[in-house]
Amino acid sequence: MQTQDIDYRADAVMRGYLAFDEAKAGPRPGVLVFHEGLGLGEFAMARARMLAELGYVAFAADMFGERRQARNLQEVAKWVGELRNAPETLRARGHAALATLDAMPQVDAGRIAAIGFCFGGSVVLELARDGADLKAAVSFHGVLTTRMPAEPGRVKASVLVLTGADDPLAPPEQVAAFEAEMRAAQVPDWQLISYGSTLHGFTNPAADGSMLRTALYSAKADRRSWAAMRGLFEEVL
Repeated sequence: MQTQDIDYRADAVMRGYLAFDEAKAGPRPGVLVFHEGLGLGEFAMARARMLAELGYVAFAADMFGERRQARNLQEVAKWVGELRNAPETLRARGHAALATLDAMPQVDAGRIAAIGFCFGGSVVLELARDGADLKAAVSFHGVLTTRMPAEPGRVKASVLVLTGADDPLAPPEQVAAFEAEMRAAQVPDWQLISYGSTLHGFTNPAADGSMLRTALYSAKADRRSWAAMRGLFEEVL
């Protein structure tokens, strides 16, 4: 497997992480990976490598610039809040990462998906709402609210939301509002899977409740959600 850092530009210099199997010949589907609120770190890069092992070209994007890493929850709240309060900037940074992956010679530009975790899950949904050329958009324990709801006929991606039933960042009323948004926007292919007895951050083994009390890893939900993503990819990519 080949991995490398890739610098690209949005409104700042971003430093992403590319992973692919150099032994495979010809263009293949690409998958964007968007990181959690802590920034692009080992977790998102490990997921990129897992995707490369499945035969995809995976590009873990940098949403904060210069691969900044949050040191505490205060920095997470500041950096994530700034982007969520400026959805045009958030979407533009997501599109810059998509364009970078799209230009890779190993990638079949007609077959690109995006996944995201926590904050990254909301980035994926914002790209889908904005009409990005994605075959699939998969949110793992992401925030479902938005300042710019989807408009009828705009969403092109097959949307898959994977959420914890007990996640306080995606409470039942916000889940219901998201479902209503998808219906109102006439999104042709969307689904939401809610994992019972499951909190926020359920895919990350480092989520042990020490930094955020309501973030806790669940091996079962992690395994099932990854399998759901793979099933969708096998269908649409």
